Amino acid sequence: MDWFLEPFELGFQQRALLGGVLAALMASTVGTWLVLRGMSFFGDAFVHGVVPGVAAAVVLDINPLLGAAVAAAVMVVAIELVQRKTVLGEDTSIGLLFVGMLALGVVIISRMDSYSGSLTSILFGDALGVTTADIVGQLIVLGVVLIASLLLYRPLVALSLSRDKAELLGMRPRMAHAALLILIALAVIGSYQSVGTLLVFGLLVGPPATASLLTGTIRSMMIVAGAIGVFSVWAGLVLSYHWGIAASATMALVPIVLFFLVMSFQSLLRAIRQRVSA
Repeated sequence: MDWFLEPFELGFQQRALLGGVLAALMASTVGTWLVLRGMSFFGDAFVHGVVPGVAAAVVLDINPLLGAAVAAAVMVVAIELVQRKTVLGEDTSIGLLFVGMLALGVVIISRMDSYSGSLTSILFGDALGVTTADIVGQLIVLGVVLIASLLLYRPLVALSLSRDKAELLGMRPRMAHAALLILIALAVIGSYQSVGTLLVFGLLVGPPATASLLTGTIRSMMIVAGAIGVFSVWAGLVLSYHWGIAASATMALVPIVLFFLVMSFQSLLRAIRQRVSA
């Protein structure tokens, strides 16, 4: 039992756990809609899109969350603009901004004195550096995400099933889509300190994807995804403590490993059943 509890004896370790849990809950909630709508690539691009905002905030010595929020807004507007002004599809516009925003972020970071250290912190986070103020901010963002998901549940469900049906049902799919983009931005911003701007994608997609293999309804998928996300944070911190590896990366890696374990186990069960029935 000590092996599991020892990593959380100190205050900064407890804050890392709490910050990671809050990040996992908001990422899993929003990630459920991403997985259901097949928007995982968009989520990945969005994660990269906040890098220049965070980098600029660090250079200007202002709150990184403010920089991330501005960059997220620019990302949303730019995607809509490219789609309206050109004949390019959404995937192309997302790909352009994916590379452009990430490259811009690295260019901004390269102007800092501590280039490598700043780049690592922004891209991969600092789970053990989470402060009480960070946790308070995460609690607020999580509250907004959960309330918004509850209020927008029906429109998002309809949008996930069919955009045309959502339109016929008067669910305003365009507005629901815009709200989902805002929720993605909030999840990324709220998870930035714990797992960084790149690795948050693991918590956005990993837990919901794994939950989709284990559940049959959207509500149960969201609940199981949250549980998997929380477990991933706890397991990641425990393993990083005992094995001396990066905490943020381990937290993001655990749900991906779980996905392939569950998928492999289910495939094995199906193969056994087919042999038995044959």
